[in-house]
Amino acid sequence: MARHLITSALPYINGIKHLGNMVGSMLPADVYARYLRQRGHDVLYICATDEHGTPAELAAKAAGLPVSEFCARQHDAQKAVYDGFGLAFDYFGRTSSPQNVEITQHFARRLKENGFIEERTTRQVYSPADGRFLPDRYIVGTCPFCGYEAARGDQCENCTRVLDPTDLVDARSAVSGSTDLEVRETKHLFLLQSALEGEVAAFVDAHGEQWPTLASSIARKWLTEGLHDRAITRDLEWGVPVPADVWPDLAAEGKVFYVWFDAPIGYIGATKEWADAAAPGEERDWRSWWYEADDSVRYTEFMAKDNVPFHTVMFPATQIGTREPWKRVDYVKAFNWLTYYGGKFSTSQQRGIFADAALDLLPADYWRYFLMAGAPESDDASFSWELFSSTVNKDLADTLGNFVNRVLSFSRKRFGDTVPAGHDAGDAERRLGDEVARLLAEYEEHLEALQFRKAAFALRALWSAGNSYLEEKAPWREIKTDEDAAALTLRTAMNLIRLYAVVSEPFIPFTTRALRSVFAFDDTATWVSADEARALSSVPAGTPFTVPPVLFTKITEDDLETYRERFGAVDAA
Repeated sequence: MARHLITSALPYINGIKHLGNMVGSMLPADVYARYLRQRGHDVLYICATDEHGTPAELAAKAAGLPVSEFCARQHDAQKAVYDGFGLAFDYFGRTSSPQNVEITQHFARRLKENGFIEERTTRQVYSPADGRFLPDRYIVGTCPFCGYEAARGDQCENCTRVLDPTDLVDARSAVSGSTDLEVRETKHLFLLQSALEGEVAAFVDAHGEQWPTLASSIARKWLTEGLHDRAITRDLEWGVPVPADVWPDLAAEGKVFYVWFDAPIGYIGATKEWADAAAPGEERDWRSWWYEADDSVRYTEFMAKDNVPFHTVMFPATQIGTREPWKRVDYVKAFNWLTYYGGKFSTSQQRGIFADAALDLLPADYWRYFLMAGAPESDDASFSWELFSSTVNKDLADTLGNFVNRVLSFSRKRFGDTVPAGHDAGDAERRLGDEVARLLAEYEEHLEALQFRKAAFALRALWSAGNSYLEEKAPWREIKTDEDAAALTLRTAMNLIRLYAVVSEPFIPFTTRALRSVFAFDDTATWVSADEARALSSVPAGTPFTVPPVLFTKITEDDLETYRERFGAVDAA
């Protein structure tokens, strides 16, 4: 089987992430990783907290903590939430790790040796009131391109344009609010992207045709506009230090690397963390996933559209410039934005539903399924409590949960606590088996293609097939005239439950764990073959079973009113 390296955009350290962050990177990556593992592939799913840059320093200052302590606490807090969502990372690391510092400095040395890093004198915004230069998010103002009044000094959140602090109109300090700003000279390192533009373009041409249009169009837009040399150091207290053996003067001034230089390298650093964390006697080779791995590893990245330029242009330029055989991305799965009643989810502005609050309200599988069933793949998607409750109630509670409860409760009442035998399969069962095999193949096809909305639709159709079969056969009527016919129907339906327990796991892993425990037999299957789907006979007659607690509780109008009051629900209009 193939070896699959999967990374999701690193969640920033400045607070618990919202549902838009979840559906835009980590959750779909988890669904894909789970699916591939179940199909027998060798999978390494890597993520980490992105801990450097101005927002970390600002958030730590607001919390009254040293930035290192703030980041350590936030890393643990975020990891707990992701565990609660069932995100099955192989390793969840930190960009502040010694491993990432080592590899980032190695990249910088190689780029310098190859002539792709240059020291330049630049003019930077300085705040006399704060007594410091104001890099990136330490300065806010109006975007010169779209007029957004809360643009940051590194990127406009509204139009996604990458900015320099000096680009902003009506700029002010994010620390003190002072508008008494000066422009002073200072020295910084620049990555000579212009010298690498042709090689980056060739890379995008070779791989971009396979990417979703969203990813390839953003990458090509950047290339069409021309790659500009980019400052990759900042005047900050927290970050990967510039190595003193190469740039002693800058190191003495306390320069650190720009967060968007070291963060993508953090995927490699976190993989080395994973290897270094191996148990005694266990061998983990991080280099086999990243170095000279083009022929042995397929690398898939997951991210929201605002992260695409850095992953498709800047990081490949960094890798190419080392003149070393680092593994570059094969497939970029990019997502549009999830909005909250038409307005953007925002960590910085605390707008929308955040992951910890979501788990406080309802179990993880409610959110996992809803988010992936409406994933913003082709366009932005809007969250509303009305849509959420409709999806949960119809798909999870009625279609899947009610089917499981009806089948198991009725069978236990009529036939006891073991799977009934009954007649051999007939025409209705053969038709059902063919339909299930067809839908399973469709589901697999969509997951292989990373089309998550279509995959969720196919999964829902699989669940619906069970309900249609049950309505057609009506065991509550069959039992009155032919107990063996009713037993056949229930035995077949129980085999559907077992099939659902296996193939639904990528989307709703907590629920499938409960379904797996229904039948008391040694079930080690990781997937269901087409022949098994047609036969629907994996759970034999006589197998003991239990009726689980209610899988999904419907969301009521009273619940909706409570949620609206707590989180707000204002139409975009």
